[in-house]
Amino acid sequence: MNPSYTKIPRTKPKSGSFWRKVLPYLLAVGSLLAIWQITALFLPSYLLPDVPDVFVRLFSSIQDPEFRGHIGDSLIRLLWGYPLACVFGALLGLIGGISKGFAVYLRSLISILQAIPPITWVPFFVILLGFGNKTIITVIIIASFFPMALSVLNATEGVNRTHLELARVMGASRRQLLAKVFAPESLPAFVTGAQVAFGNAWRSLIAAEMVGGAMAGLGFYSRWRGEVADMEGVLMSIIVIGTIAALLDLVLLEGLKRKLLRYRYVQPGGDE
Repeated sequence: MNPSYTKIPRTKPKSGSFWRKVLPYLLAVGSLLAIWQITALFLPSYLLPDVPDVFVRLFSSIQDPEFRGHIGDSLIRLLWGYPLACVFGALLGLIGGISKGFAVYLRSLISILQAIPPITWVPFFVILLGFGNKTIITVIIIASFFPMALSVLNATEGVNRTHLELARVMGASRRQLLAKVFAPESLPAFVTGAQVAFGNAWRSLIAAEMVGGAMAGLGFYSRWRGEVADMEGVLMSIIVIGTIAALLDLVLLEGLKRKLLRYRYVQPGGDE
């Protein structure tokens, strides 16, 4: 064996770490269901159905192609609008790092427009683009663009000045500064901004579908069930909306975060 070669052991998370992360969420869900069920004991079933009745309805609806279509429509809109907003917001935020004039302009633009609730844009875009995917995707982009752009823009202001000056001394162009200095050092802010932007995107998606931006989707389904006083359907749609958001955020985005920022979660001794 070559004495100069040292094998670095792989870091493996302890089995208990999984439960430390999952158990609080299980307890939170359990407590909410318990409060719901206790409250249902004192109200008529048409006002607040029992927990088992709603879950029976949920399991039967999941097998219905029409209901799965509503879920698919919402996810497709999210898949278009959310990544576009993240890429566009991160790019403009990085550009603000190398152009102080553009940074001031972008920050002013964000401060003006982010104060407007994204849902208020729905009537405007319905008139401009019509009902359907174009309007809702545009609202998603507006909702998730601002937190991403602002997060990355703030991160560029905290870039290590030594690294920046060293790159300039070595003759780095603006494009190289973006790729070699600003982008790597802004990665943690990008991940944080992506998680905040996702929350905005998902809430705006459901709200836009509810107020008439489309005739399909989870938001539309919830409003439709409410109009016919189907409380089981309303509660079922709320459960599905919350579950999908939690899975995307806590599983997909959190997993991506841990891969991109793995060095922050590796502790001495191999524990994560």
